[in-house]
Amino acid sequence: MSDPYLGLTMLGLIVVAIMMGFPTAFTLMGLGMVFGFIAFWNPLQHWYGNRIFDLIVQRTYGVMTNDTLLSIPLFVFMGYIMERAALVDRMFHSVQLAFRRVPASLAVTTLLVCAFWGIASGIVGAVVVLMGVIAMRPMLNAGYDVKLASGAITAGGTLGILIPPSVMLIVYAAVAGQSIVKLYAAAMLPGFFLTFLYLVYILGWAIINPKIAPKLAPDQYRIAVPEYLQRVQGGSRSVVPGLLAAAFRPSVVRGAHTESGAPARYGLIAKSLLVLSVPVLLTVGTFGATWWYVTVYNAPEAAATATAPAKPATVARAPTAPPAAAPAPAEDKPQEVGLAGEATDDSAGKPDGPPQEVTSFMERTTSTAGTIPAHFYPWFSGLAAVAALLLFVYFWRMDGEQLEILKELCVSVVPLGVLTVIVLAVILFGICTATESAAIGALGALYLAVMSRYLRPVLWWSLVGAIVGVLLGWYEGEAFASLIVAGSISGTLLGTVAPGLWYLRTSPELRRNLKESTFLTAKTTAMVCWLFVGSALFSAVFALHGGQGLIERWVLSMNLSPLGFQFTAQLIIFLLGWPLEWTEIIVIFCPIFIPLLSHFQVDPILFGTMVAVNLQAAFLSPPVAMSAFYLKGVSPKHVTLNQIFAGMMPYMLIVCLCLAFMYIWPGMTLWLPEFLYGK
Repeated sequence: MSDPYLGLTMLGLIVVAIMMGFPTAFTLMGLGMVFGFIAFWNPLQHWYGNRIFDLIVQRTYGVMTNDTLLSIPLFVFMGYIMERAALVDRMFHSVQLAFRRVPASLAVTTLLVCAFWGIASGIVGAVVVLMGVIAMRPMLNAGYDVKLASGAITAGGTLGILIPPSVMLIVYAAVAGQSIVKLYAAAMLPGFFLTFLYLVYILGWAIINPKIAPKLAPDQYRIAVPEYLQRVQGGSRSVVPGLLAAAFRPSVVRGAHTESGAPARYGLIAKSLLVLSVPVLLTVGTFGATWWYVTVYNAPEAAATATAPAKPATVARAPTAPPAAAPAPAEDKPQEVGLAGEATDDSAGKPDGPPQEVTSFMERTTSTAGTIPAHFYPWFSGLAAVAALLLFVYFWRMDGEQLEILKELCVSVVPLGVLTVIVLAVILFGICTATESAAIGALGALYLAVMSRYLRPVLWWSLVGAIVGVLLGWYEGEAFASLIVAGSISGTLLGTVAPGLWYLRTSPELRRNLKESTFLTAKTTAMVCWLFVGSALFSAVFALHGGQGLIERWVLSMNLSPLGFQFTAQLIIFLLGWPLEWTEIIVIFCPIFIPLLSHFQVDPILFGTMVAVNLQAAFLSPPVAMSAFYLKGVSPKHVTLNQIFAGMMPYMLIVCLCLAFMYIWPGMTLWLPEFLYGK
């Protein structure tokens, strides 16, 4: 008793039910069960013999066995642990000191910390609430415009669901049957580009109208310089030469005292020199890793490409064709869920119809995997020279106050930044799967949370763990790189578990943070998993009634071009972001568009990334804009929802501008995944 119009009725009812406030997951399951019962109804058999009950079990089991979803609770736990550990307060203060002379410095700092913390956390509500508590009142007390302050917090807080590691991209990958690592690689540059556009808007507005962001008083950003640094610097403009000289002549600081009144010792000079080495080590490590990956790691692939016989150029086929051989990451393809999976199963092995020439922006006939990009060496040398020059100028102009700010940055920003980079690097370079990377991130978050309160025990246990890991690896005959990995993981594990368990019995705060993080992780994970169960059942019944086929025939009858299809799809998703949240849009409406991508020659990775950028509007658009309600709950009483909405609206236009750039310049999205994994 299937009827396409019953499928459309399902689609309309789910939108109405969600807008009325019914729980999305259970509404999806309820509608799927009722309309599925109608579809399978047979008057000759008993009601409990209806096949809808078999379908419910099969779809639920399919979601339960989807290994891709294992990374969701781990990434969520990573975010909640770091949020509960209160690591962001010191980070905000140190970044604000670093940007103290920039126009609208508090707003710029707020946006950067929101973006950075959102990347590490990925939880929009937690980031907006936390930054609202930390940054909203200081900006208002400094005379900042309410719209500027609220816009910076709400827009910056949503970036965490776009820039990897992102739970949104994991959900889309599971729904669309795409690789998580490719989506992560594709979202990197658009996410940072959107952040850049936000910064340009804030700085431009502050420069054009300085009244909205008055300059801070000097006493609000000055930092005390210890006596020993004043002696080291002397009458010089830079403190670096004095520190280098004091390393060989420590008598310079004899008799000086620290801020706590303790006598200055040689250890302070060594610590300061170690802090000075951090920017150098980060710069050298970044360029060194880039050089190694492009010229050494990819060298065998490049050599094989060079010796292989040339093949005639072929026209591009539908993106559902099997990808070219490439150094693919060590990850199994996600299990497909819902309509997208059903569509790709039928078309993965053969293209639909004869080969068609691609005349849109999707035309790419060669793969960049395993090859050294053109002009790599000139660009690498030029950027390395610019970085060296900037470091030289930075150290030459560094005084005692800037050195103290650098110390704060090293303590508050560098550990979290290193953890985030490691989590992303091991995914993008194919060292481990997204689930294993999420486990590393969760362990690293616990490590930072314990280290923030018990630094010395954590360092000692980490040293012991690193030695044990290296010895075990050496005993097993592992290579040098494996010894480094074994030492790092063993040191982190023992440095977390040993002091964590020891102080867990005496620290109520540590117990409370761990308990709350575990509870919130279970709550969020349950919501997402039930949503997947409901989505899988709903999409199966929707396709069973023929609703998907009806929509496909209607869209194809419009004879849209690839540009027209992209514009129509993104416009619908943008409008859906006003009444719905991103979870409903991805699990209900994206599966409607995904089967049509092959017909319009649209790359599913590009489409998914554009959807992720577009869904920033779901958090920035009234009336459901959850970011506004999160911020309103922690703002002063005189701040109204209308003011917050007004501050958010310009960022919606910036999202549209970013989408236009992504369409005009698709290489911004597709270059990195194609370079890493092939087309």
